Amino acid sequence: MGEIWQSGQKNYISQVILKVAARCNLNCSYCYVFNMADSSWKSRPALMSNEVFEAALARTLEQCRATGQDRILLAFHGGEPCLIGPDRFDAWCARAQAVLGKVVNLHLVMQTNGTLLDSRWIDLLRKYEVSIGISMDGPKEIHDAVRVDHRRQGSYDQVERGLRLLQEADIPYGVGCVIPLGADPLVVHRHFLQLACKQITYLMPHFTHDTIAPIWQRYGATPCADFLIPIFDDWWFEGTMEFQINNLKDVARVIMGGQSHSEAIGNGPPGYVFIEADGEMEGLDNLRACGEGLSRIKLNVRNSSFFDLLRTETMHAQAIFEGMPLAQTCRDCSEAKTCAGGHLAHRFSSARGFDNPSVWCADLLKLFSHVRARMGVSLQETDEFRRTLAMRNAISLDAAPRLSPSAA
Repeated sequence: MGEIWQSGQKNYISQVILKVAARCNLNCSYCYVFNMADSSWKSRPALMSNEVFEAALARTLEQCRATGQDRILLAFHGGEPCLIGPDRFDAWCARAQAVLGKVVNLHLVMQTNGTLLDSRWIDLLRKYEVSIGISMDGPKEIHDAVRVDHRRQGSYDQVERGLRLLQEADIPYGVGCVIPLGADPLVVHRHFLQLACKQITYLMPHFTHDTIAPIWQRYGATPCADFLIPIFDDWWFEGTMEFQINNLKDVARVIMGGQSHSEAIGNGPPGYVFIEADGEMEGLDNLRACGEGLSRIKLNVRNSSFFDLLRTETMHAQAIFEGMPLAQTCRDCSEAKTCAGGHLAHRFSSARGFDNPSVWCADLLKLFSHVRARMGVSLQETDEFRRTLAMRNAISLDAAPRLSPSAA
């Protein structure tokens, strides 16, 4: 199978995201896995088995040997991954290092709601040098309005306790905050500063063209931009660039001609695959926000490889390895190569599929216009920066040694 990936080719899986738990101890109102259009979680086992985990490692090793890539990110995800328990996590991290660590530079990550972290978990995260993504939506009254448990009790106090444990142990972490529409942006942002957070991503909520109308009616035409722009100005004029706001850095990066590090900006191929608790592969799991079954590829690591994923004639393969084509109405937009359509899930409608601009199109244009003005970078200058970087990259690639093809 080595011929599937050619020497120097970049369209390989760089992130394997393991949905080790198909259940969660929280019941967040906006969760696309459990509370939106898709209910496939109900038919999956609550936790990933050792068999599926071993199959996922085998598929990852197979690809790394075939491509000659020097790095892979292995992420524990969910649901809530801490539901697997520290003993299984310990065993699986050790096994991942044994299988992959001598072949490729292995980076372990966990995305968690933080409520179950304790001293045992902290010891393991340090032992395996695991980076953490933790979900938190601002001050207690804002967070607890949406991030609740199954008894409708808020989770803020438990999340803050988990965050403090990570800080005390000096474990690298970033915060993911789903934009609380209508909230005071600086109250939210300064709360994270007061908590001594160093890295945050403000995530646009998952809505489609079928579900967005009540949001516009309640919050106006550009609620995400209205939230992000004051934060950008505070960061730009009053803050420090050591504090990372990932999505705003992505906007600035593409304006300067660079590549976004997020699928929500720039439409670059993300190069990841999700593996569900039953072993099923998914390319874009957040398409659960759009409809039943849209996230499914119908391949399973028990009997299919990542090579099979590359061969499939599905939108998932295209999105993972190439990036999706712009909607027809976006192609003449001034920010077509920067915004590039926004997050794919936000483009969906039952009438036209994904051939729509993002539901947050007006927000993105307003945000890009504001950031351009603050940075003093015109559209023409962005194009020139992009051409210059492309030339430098081409020269760098021409000078780089070529890897010989390797077999799977």
